Amino acid sequence: MNTQLKIAGQSPEPLGLGSVLIGSLPATLMTEDAPDRYTVEAVFTRKADRDEVAAIQGNAVRAHLSAKGYSTVELHVADRRLEIANTNLEELRDGLAAVIADELSEISAAIQSRREITAHRFLADSVREQTRVAAVAELADAVAFDRSPQSDDEARIEDWVEEGGAVRT
Repeated sequence: MNTQLKIAGQSPEPLGLGSVLIGSLPATLMTEDAPDRYTVEAVFTRKADRDEVAAIQGNAVRAHLSAKGYSTVELHVADRRLEIANTNLEELRDGLAAVIADELSEISAAIQSRREITAHRFLADSVREQTRVAAVAELADAVAFDRSPQSDDEARIEDWVEEGGAVRT
């Protein structure tokens, strides 16, 4: 069966990042007073749902960033923005942006896969329950409260009794 299930409220589009919010950057960038590390805000391609937010801000992503050499970087979701703390534009340009993009794509794919599995299980359970209910109804319809037909011997005895061949008590 090649059926696609539409999961209410969920976008099949993977979560990604569009652009950096220039207005959120420190005003002193590219001056002598510029900080080495700061928070960079980037705009999501769509609103992240709660499962995605939990995954992005979770320990697994933090561990992955650390393993890739970005141990000081922290991610936080704020509405339709990803706040990337303790970084800078150069670090993002030189590889961190790709690491984050890959991680977001993997998170979206894993969550979508889990949701599809859950939806397919729900559908299968529903079909199984409908089949069971139909079988119960069919079995109940097969029950007939008709008198059983009398055997020939019983009918002859009944006739004989009615003709006076036996004393009734």
